Amino acid sequence: MAVLNLRPLAGGRILRGSQPFGLDAAATSGFLAEHGIQAIVDLRSELERSLVPWLLHDDGLVQHDGLLHDDGGAPAAAVPPAVELVNNPLDPNAVAGSLHAVETPEDLGELYLGWIRLRPEWVADALRPVARGKRTLVHCSLGKDRTGVVSAIALLAGGGSDDAVVEDYTATTISLPTMLEVMAETWRLHVPSTPATYFSPELMVLQSPEAAMRHFLAGFAQEFGDVHGFLREAGLTTVEVDSLREAR
Repeated sequence: MAVLNLRPLAGGRILRGSQPFGLDAAATSGFLAEHGIQAIVDLRSELERSLVPWLLHDDGLVQHDGLLHDDGGAPAAAVPPAVELVNNPLDPNAVAGSLHAVETPEDLGELYLGWIRLRPEWVADALRPVARGKRTLVHCSLGKDRTGVVSAIALLAGGGSDDAVVEDYTATTISLPTMLEVMAETWRLHVPSTPATYFSPELMVLQSPEAAMRHFLAGFAQEFGDVHGFLREAGLTTVEVDSLREAR
């Protein structure tokens, strides 16, 4: 298999995508080398990571939970060839309401707003490797919701328009049937009690409608105003925010 729903943002400094479906250590090494990836920001919960882990030879990843701020630089600096793997989890069912309560596109957009209201530092930590110049893969499970929120803010930080953000978000739609099929197989294998309807494409939470991202963007503008100010308040330095501003 592969990392699905994969595409570049921010002048190629960000790749967004799904989790690494079915990649063994050799395939993972090849994937990272092919795309020149220097850091991976994994937005999945501990349970999700345990089902589909990143597999690589011991010297191929420098793994840690969270990121160092301005007290010595990124931990991967001592081992230049290695890829920095940052576990920066957000459990959608534990933050700002349940996924099962999502019934409309506006509900989905409101769920996204809830995440950044409660966890603004989560966005800053996700974008810090990019701000420090690393070509970074940002991903969750499907590369749709958590990845979509981080990608939206990255695009806004680089001067992208609302229309550009929406276009990027809705581009996931074409990949969803394949991803949901693979995801359902993965969960059935590891968690046999998973209901057959859990990954139904009819569920709003498993769609990527334009109206959801429009709702998020309108709410973000109203509540937070300037994206660069939001990122500074979330924990990025002015230098890091300026670096994201230049990533186009």
